[in-house]
Amino acid sequence: MNTDEAKSVLETALLCAREPLSINSLKKLFVDVDDQGRPLGEGVDTNQIKLMLEELRHDWQEKGVELVSLATGWRFQSRPEMKVYLDRLSPEKPPKYSRATLETLAIIAYRQPVTRGDIEEIRGVTVNSQTIKMLEDRGWIDVIGHRETIGRPALLGTTRQFLDDLGLNNLSQLPPLQEVAAMGGNGREMEALEAALQENFDKAAAQLAASDEGAGGIAVAAGSNASDDEAPIHDPAPETPDDAAPGRHTPDQNDEHNN
Repeated sequence: MNTDEAKSVLETALLCAREPLSINSLKKLFVDVDDQGRPLGEGVDTNQIKLMLEELRHDWQEKGVELVSLATGWRFQSRPEMKVYLDRLSPEKPPKYSRATLETLAIIAYRQPVTRGDIEEIRGVTVNSQTIKMLEDRGWIDVIGHRETIGRPALLGTTRQFLDDLGLNNLSQLPPLQEVAAMGGNGREMEALEAALQENFDKAAAQLAASDEGAGGIAVAAGSNASDDEAPIHDPAPETPDDAAPGRHTPDQNDEHNN
């Protein structure tokens, strides 16, 4: 198989896929197997796959669809400037998340790993358990360890699914924390974090769960990041002031945890 044929195979697989495909998954396209499913030969190596992906990205750069690299792999998606047109086919607006949910998620994303007590220390209110559970159920956060202190509280961090759903490859693509703080004005860093995260949601929302709207597996900018029967995440109960929150812990330094 020559390079052009191999690129065509990659292109077809990516266009038809409903989820990002990793390099290891793409390598399987070029490995022949025997009757027992055992590989015959080595196929195409990782460097060749990466080179062809970059060539495909270049081939599509003048079109309305682009090839992007995300945390869990590669996928085709519509370009942001196409959203205004695709919205005419499906004019739903991206869901807006409650301030409590955005603040909790922003703290975890920017200051991870953090405990629930750290979040309460920063926000000044008790974290609703259902907020944490909903973020976990959504696949955006997970327990990545435990702090070696009394009670061994769980350390929370964001997941690769969180990055994929925001259209990011890694956490460094979020606005730098110092820039976010400057955006908030008057030292209102928490509002700036909330605004920055919502902006990322708004940009990526239409390219996430709308792949059924497009041809094959292309994620098109025509829908929201929630399915038709899925409501936006909202905290189901009010949060209580900070003085009602026992057992708060001092936050760790602002080191990112790359999942």
